[in-house]
Amino acid sequence: MTDFGNNELRRLDLTVLLVFLGLIRLRKATAVAGELGLTQSGVSQALRRLRDVFGDQLFLRRPHGMEPTAVALTLEGPVSAAVASLREALGGTRPFDPAAAKGVLRLSALDAEQAALVPQLLVQLRATAPGLQLSVINLKRHDVPEALAAGQIDIAIGFFPGVGAPLVSEPLYEQGYAVVGLPAVIEARPMTLTRYLSLDHVLVSPVGDLRGVVDDVLEGLGQTRSVVLSVPQFFPALAAVATTGSITTLPERLALIHAPRLGLATCHTPIALRRFTVTALRHRRNLHDARLIWAMDLIRKVLGTG
Repeated sequence: MTDFGNNELRRLDLTVLLVFLGLIRLRKATAVAGELGLTQSGVSQALRRLRDVFGDQLFLRRPHGMEPTAVALTLEGPVSAAVASLREALGGTRPFDPAAAKGVLRLSALDAEQAALVPQLLVQLRATAPGLQLSVINLKRHDVPEALAAGQIDIAIGFFPGVGAPLVSEPLYEQGYAVVGLPAVIEARPMTLTRYLSLDHVLVSPVGDLRGVVDDVLEGLGQTRSVVLSVPQFFPALAAVATTGSITTLPERLALIHAPRLGLATCHTPIALRRFTVTALRHRRNLHDARLIWAMDLIRKVLGTG
Protein backbone atom coordinates (compact mmCIF):
# COMPACT_ATOMS: atom_id res chain seq x y z
CA MET A 1 0.00 0.00 0.00
CA THR A 2 1.38 3.38 -0.97
CA ASP A 3 -1.03 5.48 1.10
CA PHE A 4 -1.17 4.06 4.61
CA GLY A 5 -3.08 6.55 6.72
CA ASN A 6 -4.35 6.78 10.27
CA ASN A 7 -7.47 4.80 9.47
CA GLU A 8 -5.42 1.77 8.44
CA LEU A 9 -3.07 2.17 11.40
CA ARG A 10 -6.06 2.34 13.76
CA ARG A 11 -7.15 -1.11 12.61
CA LEU A 12 -3.73 -2.65 13.22
CA ASP A 13 -3.47 -3.06 16.97
CA LEU A 14 -0.57 -4.91 18.55
CA THR A 15 -2.47 -8.17 18.83
CA VAL A 16 -3.04 -8.20 15.07
CA LEU A 17 0.63 -7.53 14.38
CA LEU A 18 1.72 -10.25 16.81
CA VAL A 19 -0.63 -12.70 15.09
CA PHE A 20 0.96 -11.77 11.75
CA LEU A 21 4.49 -12.35 13.04
CA GLY A 22 3.41 -15.57 14.74
CA LEU A 23 1.96 -16.93 11.50
CA ILE A 24 5.13 -15.98 9.62
CA ARG A 25 7.24 -17.91 12.13
CA LEU A 26 5.04 -20.85 13.14
CA ARG A 27 2.88 -21.27 10.01
CA LYS A 28 0.02 -22.76 12.08
CA ALA A 29 -2.95 -20.85 13.52
CA THR A 30 -3.30 -23.27 16.44
CA ALA A 31 0.34 -22.76 17.43
CA VAL A 32 -0.04 -18.97 17.26
CA ALA A 33 -3.19 -19.12 19.36
CA GLY A 34 -1.41 -21.17 22.01
CA GLU A 35 1.64 -18.91 22.09
CA LEU A 36 -0.37 -15.68 22.37
CA GLY A 37 -3.09 -17.03 24.67
CA LEU A 38 -5.82 -16.47 22.06
CA THR A 39 -8.62 -18.62 20.74
CA GLN A 40 -8.42 -19.93 17.19
CA SER A 41 -11.38 -17.69 16.43
CA GLY A 42 -9.36 -14.70 17.67
CA VAL A 43 -6.49 -15.60 15.36
CA SER A 44 -8.90 -15.98 12.43
CA GLN A 45 -10.45 -12.58 13.13
CA ALA A 46 -7.00 -10.96 13.28
CA LEU A 47 -6.07 -12.60 9.97
CA ARG A 48 -9.28 -11.34 8.34
CA ARG A 49 -8.46 -7.81 9.49
CA LEU A 50 -4.91 -8.08 8.16
CA ARG A 51 -6.15 -9.30 4.78
CA ASP A 52 -8.67 -6.48 4.58
CA VAL A 53 -6.14 -3.77 5.49
CA PHE A 54 -3.40 -4.98 3.15
CA GLY A 55 -5.63 -6.15 0.32
CA ASP A 56 -3.90 -9.53 0.08
CA GLN A 57 -4.50 -13.08 1.28
CA LEU A 58 -1.15 -12.91 3.15
CA PHE A 59 -1.31 -16.63 4.13
CA LEU A 60 -2.49 -19.53 1.97
CA ARG A 61 -3.66 -22.79 3.47
CA ARG A 62 -1.43 -25.69 2.49
CA PRO A 63 -1.21 -29.31 3.76
CA HIS A 64 1.90 -28.40 5.79
CA GLY A 65 0.41 -25.19 7.23
CA MET A 66 -0.05 -21.53 6.36
CA GLU A 67 2.21 -20.43 3.51
CA PRO A 68 2.99 -16.68 3.43
CA THR A 69 2.46 -14.83 0.18
CA ALA A 70 5.03 -12.53 -1.41
CA VAL A 71 3.27 -9.54 0.19
CA ALA A 72 3.46 -11.15 3.64
CA LEU A 73 7.17 -11.86 3.23
CA THR A 74 7.73 -8.25 2.18
CA LEU A 75 5.88 -7.01 5.26
CA GLU A 76 7.74 -9.31 7.67
CA GLY A 77 10.82 -7.13 8.09
CA PRO A 78 9.06 -3.77 8.64
CA VAL A 79 6.42 -5.23 10.96
CA SER A 80 9.02 -7.13 12.99
CA ALA A 81 11.19 -4.02 13.29
CA ALA A 82 8.22 -1.89 14.37
CA VAL A 83 7.14 -4.37 17.07
CA ALA A 84 10.70 -4.80 18.30
CA SER A 85 11.19 -1.01 18.52
CA LEU A 86 7.97 -0.61 20.49
CA ARG A 87 8.91 -3.51 22.78
CA GLU A 88 12.30 -1.91 23.43
CA ALA A 89 10.79 1.51 24.10
CA LEU A 90 8.22 0.18 26.54
CA GLY A 91 10.56 -2.36 28.12
CA GLY A 92 13.09 0.33 28.91
CA THR A 93 10.62 1.99 31.26
CA ARG A 94 10.64 -0.85 33.80
CA PRO A 95 13.21 -3.30 35.15
CA PHE A 96 13.19 -6.90 33.97
CA ASP A 97 12.00 -9.38 36.58
CA PRO A 98 13.12 -12.88 35.52
CA ALA A 99 11.01 -14.58 38.19
CA ALA A 100 7.84 -13.12 36.65
CA ALA A 101 8.94 -13.26 33.00
CA LYS A 102 6.95 -15.15 30.39
CA GLY A 103 7.68 -15.91 26.76
CA VAL A 104 10.40 -17.49 24.66
CA LEU A 105 14.11 -16.74 24.48
CA ARG A 106 15.21 -17.59 20.92
CA LEU A 107 18.84 -18.42 20.18
CA SER A 108 20.71 -19.51 17.09
CA ALA A 109 23.83 -21.64 17.56
CA LEU A 110 25.64 -24.48 15.83
CA ASP A 111 25.86 -27.74 17.74
CA ALA A 112 29.38 -27.02 19.04
CA GLU A 113 28.14 -23.86 20.75
CA GLN A 114 24.90 -25.55 21.76
CA ALA A 115 26.85 -28.30 23.52
CA ALA A 116 28.98 -25.78 25.40
CA LEU A 117 26.10 -23.53 26.40
CA VAL A 118 22.58 -24.93 26.26
CA PRO A 119 22.50 -27.61 29.02
CA GLN A 120 23.71 -25.28 31.78
CA LEU A 121 21.79 -22.32 30.36
CA LEU A 122 18.58 -24.32 30.71
CA VAL A 123 19.50 -25.19 34.32
CA GLN A 124 19.96 -21.50 35.08
CA LEU A 125 16.75 -20.52 33.30
CA ARG A 126 14.69 -23.06 35.23
CA ALA A 127 16.17 -21.78 38.49
CA THR A 128 15.83 -18.04 37.87
CA ALA A 129 13.16 -17.58 35.17
CA PRO A 130 10.87 -20.63 35.21
CA GLY A 131 8.29 -18.88 33.03
CA LEU A 132 10.71 -18.47 30.14
CA GLN A 133 11.04 -21.12 27.46
CA LEU A 134 14.24 -21.64 25.49
CA SER A 135 14.16 -22.25 21.73
CA VAL A 136 17.45 -23.02 19.93
CA ILE A 137 17.78 -23.35 16.18
CA ASN A 138 20.70 -24.10 13.89
CA LEU A 139 20.96 -21.41 11.22
CA LYS A 140 23.54 -21.14 8.48
CA ARG A 141 25.92 -18.26 9.11
CA HIS A 142 24.66 -16.18 6.18
CA ASP A 143 21.03 -16.52 7.36
CA VAL A 144 21.70 -15.10 10.84
CA PRO A 145 21.63 -11.34 9.99
CA GLU A 146 18.25 -11.61 8.30
CA ALA A 147 16.82 -13.67 11.18
CA LEU A 148 18.01 -11.09 13.73
CA ALA A 149 16.62 -8.22 11.64
CA ALA A 150 13.26 -9.98 11.32
CA GLY A 151 13.07 -10.73 15.04
CA GLN A 152 12.99 -14.48 14.44
CA ILE A 153 15.85 -14.91 16.93
CA ASP A 154 17.04 -12.75 19.83
CA ILE A 155 20.72 -13.72 20.01
CA ALA A 156 23.08 -15.67 17.75
CA ILE A 157 26.11 -17.49 19.19
CA GLY A 158 28.96 -18.56 16.93
CA PHE A 159 31.87 -17.55 14.73
CA PHE A 160 30.82 -14.49 12.73
CA PRO A 161 33.78 -12.72 11.11
CA GLY A 162 33.27 -9.36 9.49
CA VAL A 163 29.76 -8.46 10.72
CA GLY A 164 28.80 -4.82 10.94
CA ALA A 165 25.86 -2.49 11.48
CA PRO A 166 23.05 -2.94 12.28
CA LEU A 167 24.38 -5.99 14.16
CA VAL A 168 26.47 -5.72 17.31
CA SER A 169 29.05 -8.40 18.10
CA GLU A 170 30.29 -9.23 21.60
CA PRO A 171 33.25 -11.64 22.04
CA LEU A 172 32.45 -14.49 24.45
CA TYR A 173 35.50 -16.75 24.38
CA GLU A 174 38.41 -17.80 22.20
CA GLN A 175 39.25 -21.39 21.47
CA GLY A 176 41.35 -23.67 19.31
CA TYR A 177 41.05 -27.36 18.48
CA ALA A 178 41.69 -30.71 20.17
CA VAL A 179 42.09 -34.26 18.90
CA VAL A 180 39.54 -36.75 20.28
CA GLY A 181 39.57 -40.55 20.23
CA LEU A 182 39.51 -43.65 22.38
CA PRO A 183 41.99 -43.57 25.29
CA ALA A 184 43.84 -46.54 23.76
CA VAL A 185 44.40 -44.45 20.64
CA ILE A 186 45.09 -41.03 22.18
CA GLU A 187 47.15 -42.09 25.18
CA ALA A 188 49.14 -44.99 23.71
CA ARG A 189 51.91 -42.81 22.29
CA PRO A 190 52.52 -39.09 21.73
CA MET A 191 50.35 -37.64 18.98
CA THR A 192 53.09 -36.72 16.55
CA LEU A 193 52.27 -35.53 13.06
CA THR A 194 53.34 -38.90 11.65
CA ARG A 195 51.01 -40.77 13.98
CA TYR A 196 48.20 -38.26 13.39
CA LEU A 197 48.44 -38.87 9.65
CA SER A 198 48.51 -42.65 10.08
CA LEU A 199 45.06 -42.73 11.72
CA ASP A 200 41.60 -42.61 10.15
CA HIS A 201 39.81 -39.28 10.58
CA VAL A 202 36.17 -38.28 11.03
CA LEU A 203 35.39 -34.81 9.69
CA VAL A 204 32.51 -32.53 10.68
CA SER A 205 31.10 -30.66 7.68
CA PRO A 206 27.55 -29.24 7.52
CA VAL A 207 27.59 -29.55 3.71
CA GLY A 208 29.21 -32.97 3.44
CA ASP A 209 32.70 -31.91 2.36
CA LEU A 210 35.59 -34.29 2.90
CA ARG A 211 37.98 -31.42 3.48
CA GLY A 212 38.25 -28.89 6.31
CA VAL A 213 40.57 -26.41 8.01
CA VAL A 214 42.94 -29.24 9.04
CA ASP A 215 43.38 -30.27 5.41
CA ASP A 216 44.19 -26.70 4.36
CA VAL A 217 47.01 -26.58 6.93
CA LEU A 218 48.28 -30.04 5.97
CA GLU A 219 48.35 -29.04 2.31
CA GLY A 220 50.68 -26.19 3.21
CA LEU A 221 52.96 -28.77 4.82
CA GLY A 222 52.82 -31.03 1.78
CA GLN A 223 50.80 -33.65 3.72
CA THR A 224 47.37 -35.29 3.54
CA ARG A 225 45.26 -37.30 5.97
CA SER A 226 42.79 -40.14 5.52
CA VAL A 227 39.22 -38.87 6.02
CA VAL A 228 36.95 -41.91 6.18
CA LEU A 229 33.73 -40.24 7.26
CA SER A 230 32.06 -36.83 7.02
CA VAL A 231 29.09 -36.00 9.26
CA PRO A 232 27.14 -32.73 9.57
CA GLN A 233 27.33 -32.40 13.37
CA PHE A 234 29.81 -32.88 16.17
CA PHE A 235 28.03 -35.44 18.34
CA PRO A 236 27.77 -38.04 15.54
CA ALA A 237 31.52 -37.53 15.06
CA LEU A 238 32.12 -38.28 18.74
CA ALA A 239 29.90 -41.36 18.52
CA ALA A 240 31.78 -42.55 15.44
CA VAL A 241 35.24 -42.31 17.00
CA ALA A 242 33.94 -44.01 20.15
CA THR A 243 33.15 -47.13 18.14
CA THR A 244 35.67 -47.21 15.27
CA GLY A 245 39.04 -46.31 16.75
CA SER A 246 39.34 -43.34 14.41
CA ILE A 247 40.00 -39.77 15.59
CA THR A 248 38.36 -36.40 15.06
CA THR A 249 39.60 -32.84 15.46
CA LEU A 250 37.00 -30.62 17.15
CA PRO A 251 36.68 -27.20 18.82
CA GLU A 252 38.43 -27.65 22.16
CA ARG A 253 35.64 -26.46 24.46
CA LEU A 254 33.24 -29.02 23.02
CA ALA A 255 35.92 -31.72 23.18
CA LEU A 256 36.92 -31.04 26.78
CA ILE A 257 33.33 -30.92 28.04
CA HIS A 258 31.82 -33.90 26.25
CA ALA A 259 34.61 -36.33 25.29
CA PRO A 260 35.02 -37.67 28.87
CA ARG A 261 31.27 -38.31 29.09
CA LEU A 262 31.60 -40.71 26.16
CA GLY A 263 34.71 -42.40 27.54
CA LEU A 264 36.96 -40.57 25.08
CA ALA A 265 40.30 -38.84 25.57
CA THR A 266 41.71 -35.62 24.12
CA CYS A 267 45.12 -34.25 23.21
CA HIS A 268 46.63 -31.23 21.48
CA THR A 269 46.78 -31.14 17.70
CA PRO A 270 50.25 -31.87 16.24
CA ILE A 271 49.84 -28.96 13.80
CA ALA A 272 49.19 -25.27 14.43
CA LEU A 273 45.52 -24.50 13.75
CA ARG A 274 44.10 -21.01 13.93
CA ARG A 275 42.23 -20.07 17.06
CA PHE A 276 38.87 -18.36 16.66
CA THR A 277 36.55 -16.21 18.72
CA VAL A 278 32.98 -17.22 19.51
CA THR A 279 30.76 -14.16 19.68
CA ALA A 280 27.20 -13.18 20.51
CA LEU A 281 25.29 -11.20 17.89
CA ARG A 282 22.34 -8.95 18.61
CA HIS A 283 20.50 -6.41 16.53
CA ARG A 284 21.37 -2.85 17.48
CA ARG A 285 17.74 -1.99 18.18
CA ASN A 286 17.75 -4.55 21.03
CA LEU A 287 20.84 -3.31 22.87
CA HIS A 288 18.73 -1.69 25.59
CA ASP A 289 16.16 -4.48 25.84
CA ALA A 290 16.23 -5.35 29.56
CA ARG A 291 15.25 -8.97 28.90
CA LEU A 292 18.14 -9.53 26.48
CA ILE A 293 20.59 -7.67 28.70
CA TRP A 294 19.66 -10.12 31.46
CA ALA A 295 19.92 -13.07 29.04
CA MET A 296 23.40 -12.01 27.95
CA ASP A 297 24.52 -11.77 31.59
CA LEU A 298 23.24 -15.32 32.10
CA ILE A 299 25.05 -16.58 28.99
CA ARG A 300 28.32 -15.04 30.18
CA LYS A 301 27.83 -16.64 33.59
CA VAL A 302 27.25 -20.09 32.08
CA LEU A 303 30.28 -19.79 29.82
CA GLY A 304 32.45 -18.46 32.63
CA THR A 305 33.14 -15.23 30.77
CA GLY A 306 31.07 -12.83 32.85
